[in-house]
Amino acid sequence: MRKLIGLSAIITMLVFFCPAAVSAQAAADTLSDAALNATGVADTAAVQKPSAKDAGFHQSLKRKFIEGNAGFMSLVALALVLGLAFCIERIIYLSLSEIDAKRFVGRLEDMIAAGEIEQAKRLSRDTRGPVASICYQGLLRIDDSIENIERSVTSYGSVQSANLEKGCSWITLFIAMAPSLGFLGTVIGMVMAFDQIQEAGDISPTIVAAGMKVALITTIFGIIVALVLQVFYNYILSKIEHITAQMEESAISLLDAIMKYKLSAS
Repeated sequence: MRKLIGLSAIITMLVFFCPAAVSAQAAADTLSDAALNATGVADTAAVQKPSAKDAGFHQSLKRKFIEGNAGFMSLVALALVLGLAFCIERIIYLSLSEIDAKRFVGRLEDMIAAGEIEQAKRLSRDTRGPVASICYQGLLRIDDSIENIERSVTSYGSVQSANLEKGCSWITLFIAMAPSLGFLGTVIGMVMAFDQIQEAGDISPTIVAAGMKVALITTIFGIIVALVLQVFYNYILSKIEHITAQMEESAISLLDAIMKYKLSAS
């Protein structure tokens, strides 16, 4: 988890601080081209246009970030970094938890029908994911009554479902925090704008427009962060629902196979 947070922090630093390096490089290229032009070696006009075009978006993003009050914008960026870290961790965990449940349960049913209970236990124990885990818990109690097996599978399934949803509450927290921080920065920025109007003693459209523009930048960035995290969160929920459905179907198939095995054995 710490590695994911550190990776996200590095990505964010690259997003916000690489434009400075690009700008410095563009300036150096401009000076070099100017020197060449002075000596009649090259024309700077053809070189400067691509540099300005390449660095335009990054420079604009960096400028808006600074204009929106670096303190609040840093908090919004931190919410994005931490939220993405939790999202990446959940996506990796859920991706590793997915298996071909139908094929796995089909092999278990064949082994149970053939009386190969130990082989079925070994297969469940060696297979990753919550589907194999609940099947293993059911096979461990195959000598008990079908009610006890069902109760055990249901209880362990609840534990596995909780593990799938672990960390999602933090993602929802950052989704709510990002626009809230943006609104807070906007309110404070508007108060500062009114202070400037009071000091100037005149309601000048220029003063009002400048203050409002800067104040609303934090809200824009906060909403963008919330939208990005919401997309990842919905994707995570869809994967959780898919795995949960696999767990329920596999539990029903396992109980049916065990019941048939008990009836044939008796």
